[in-house]
Amino acid sequence: MTVLSEQPSRLAPAALEAYWMPFTANRQFKQKPRMFVRAEGMYYTTDDGRQILDGFAGLWCCNAGHGRKPIVEAIQKQAATMDYSPAFQMGHPAAFELANAIVELAPHSLDHVFFCNSGSEAVDTALKIALAYQRARGEGGRTRLIGRERGYHGVGFGGIAVGGISANRKMYGALMAGVDHLPHTHNLEKNAFSKGQPEWGAHLADELERLVTLHDPSTIAAVIVEPMAGSTGVLIPPKGYLQRLREITSKHGILLIFDEVITAFGRVGTSFASDFFGVEPDMITFAKGVTSGSVPMGGVLVSNAIYQQFMGGPAGAIELFHGYTYSAHPLACAAGLATLKLYKDEGLFERAAKLAPKFEAAVHSLKGTKHVIDVRNIGLVAGIELAARPNAVGARGFETYLACWDRGVLVRNTGDIIALAPALIVEEAQIDRIVSTLKEVLGGLA
Repeated sequence: MTVLSEQPSRLAPAALEAYWMPFTANRQFKQKPRMFVRAEGMYYTTDDGRQILDGFAGLWCCNAGHGRKPIVEAIQKQAATMDYSPAFQMGHPAAFELANAIVELAPHSLDHVFFCNSGSEAVDTALKIALAYQRARGEGGRTRLIGRERGYHGVGFGGIAVGGISANRKMYGALMAGVDHLPHTHNLEKNAFSKGQPEWGAHLADELERLVTLHDPSTIAAVIVEPMAGSTGVLIPPKGYLQRLREITSKHGILLIFDEVITAFGRVGTSFASDFFGVEPDMITFAKGVTSGSVPMGGVLVSNAIYQQFMGGPAGAIELFHGYTYSAHPLACAAGLATLKLYKDEGLFERAAKLAPKFEAAVHSLKGTKHVIDVRNIGLVAGIELAARPNAVGARGFETYLACWDRGVLVRNTGDIIALAPALIVEEAQIDRIVSTLKEVLGGLA
């Protein structure tokens, strides 16, 4: 169907070939497509008229649910008023209004926003700011970046360099020089079926001291981690782990970047995960939930200390040679303003926090279910890890995803881990349906 079609129609097989789909088994999909044509609230509608309960907020992003009227109307009004405004040497009011609205939600020292269009762009922007900041303050030898094993930081060259998911890296050669990685914190033997933050693992942050000793602190610009590692399968930080990272980075003059593309805007029941965990980084990347997935947008929150370091040259000089054609796009800003207002008007962050214990109890009821070897959760996000089949890693997870789809429930699989992250408007009965569907599916899988 076209954008203006009144009724959806199913595409012929030949019409599927031109589109090379991202992170998709293209040949498998095109043999048996899974096609959405509408979305509203907690549900998608497929091209064959089925209702699919969205257990994953689109792709970690539709935190306010789908098709919310205030957001839709804001986008429509902005499109009719001004479709585009250049971001270089010019501005429009909504960009400044949205920056202020985000700063109001952010940790108190993070008071400037650089806008981009996605989480991947946000990460590469933050890494560039980190390198430029160290140079601007006379520490140009700090060029090394530290990520973490199993980390996901988007698909830009910077993001996959500091990221730690091997499948995302192996096809692309050497990537960036001067990057090292902390160990991940996942340990089934010590932490399986933890509720919330696991007790074991804070000491793994001390591996940063080893890397600092190995490379010398004067060579390290920044450390980037997800407060909660989402795309790798929902890895919850051990108690004290993030605090220890903050202590070590501060001690050695290293910037700490939290990648909150997934966790920002209510996912864990607070504005940002840094609030939830009580750790304030030097920068935060965000995207996804800032517009509830309605229009692409991302950004980087930076501290005043970082921003001011760039403001010392001639007043008429460009301070940072970086940006995007669509930075602070008017439609994205309109969507962001409407989304943040909706979060506030409906108390959705508080609602997520209130629902979290119910969600925790529901997902942990899967303990003892066939194939389940771990359940982990924080806020309104959970990972259910399945035992892998011999010589077929990921097969059971993908089959679970497909079987849930057939039963009208959308979940996400990353290998043999099923991830759940419903919109913040989810009802308790819908949580029960998602979990009961998983239980039914897993009980019937070989």
